Amino acid sequence: MNPAITISEFFGTVPKRTTELFPGVIMAVIVAMTAQFLADHYEAPAMLMALLLGIAVAFLGDEGKTVDGISFAARTVLRIGIAFLGVRISFDLMAGLGLGVVLLVIAGVLATIGFGLMISRLFGHGWRFAFLTAGSVAICGASAAMAISAILPKDDKSEQRLIFTVLGVTVLSTVAMIAYPILVTRLGLDETAGGIFLGATIHDVAQVVGAGFSVSENAGDTATLVKLMRVSMLAPVVLVAAILIRSFADSPEDGKRPPLLPFFVVGFLVLATLNSLGLIPDAIADLMSQASRWMLLVAIAAVGMKTNLKRVLAVGGPAIALLVTETIFIAGLILAGIYYLA
Repeated sequence: MNPAITISEFFGTVPKRTTELFPGVIMAVIVAMTAQFLADHYEAPAMLMALLLGIAVAFLGDEGKTVDGISFAARTVLRIGIAFLGVRISFDLMAGLGLGVVLLVIAGVLATIGFGLMISRLFGHGWRFAFLTAGSVAICGASAAMAISAILPKDDKSEQRLIFTVLGVTVLSTVAMIAYPILVTRLGLDETAGGIFLGATIHDVAQVVGAGFSVSENAGDTATLVKLMRVSMLAPVVLVAAILIRSFADSPEDGKRPPLLPFFVVGFLVLATLNSLGLIPDAIADLMSQASRWMLLVAIAAVGMKTNLKRVLAVGGPAIALLVTETIFIAGLILAGIYYLA
């Protein structure tokens, strides 16, 4: 094979591929920017707005020139965004929480996932949906749901499960952002304990920040730190799950197994390590963190644009009950742990 021809052919395909992807990607970006505008001006969750707006123009993901770009945004842009989340993690900050709190947060994540897998049959659902919902509740809401979905064997209900889970955890996070600070006050928790509870139980980062700082500055700082620790659990949980799924799960319908080590998990771990070692300048870390947020927003808009709303709504009441039960479980577990540590 002539190397010159190979290189020429490769670079010759780049403009063509870019042309194919551009219409769909730019539509996902426009939806994401619109969602952020609504979030900024009407105090609505940006992820939820992106998802709903994407669903409203779902016809763009069915046919036409936008299909390839939307699929690219929903898959590749999503995974890069998850990898970039690693710059938010610093091991030094985690150590400042104290061993008891660290162990409580880890136990909360693992126990919630185990609980979801254990009870899912009672609600008429299998392990895939159980892991997807429990992992999103336990770790970091919509971001975790998208990361976990990326390693699950695909079938005809994969996107339906993902959309339902993202929508569900986002709505529950918004409810918790309003209700949990009131609960913290009613229970008489101090600022630190209240921050731990909020950070360890609310699903999405933005809602954790909103709830924490609505109590006090100290509670907000503590809640954010605890939440970032839960985010740091994303990579090891996804990595272990990918290995187990590859080893023990039945082959997916398309015959393709998830990769043993997903690239976005490797990227997440590398960036978290570099950031912990102080090798990433603050300005670059902040830029990558913002880029991650926008990539995830674009990706969830694209996922919405690929959604058949009737199929999502067909998931039904038992799925809602499972998600709510998992949410109540982690709240009760963390609250019991806080009282025990006190």
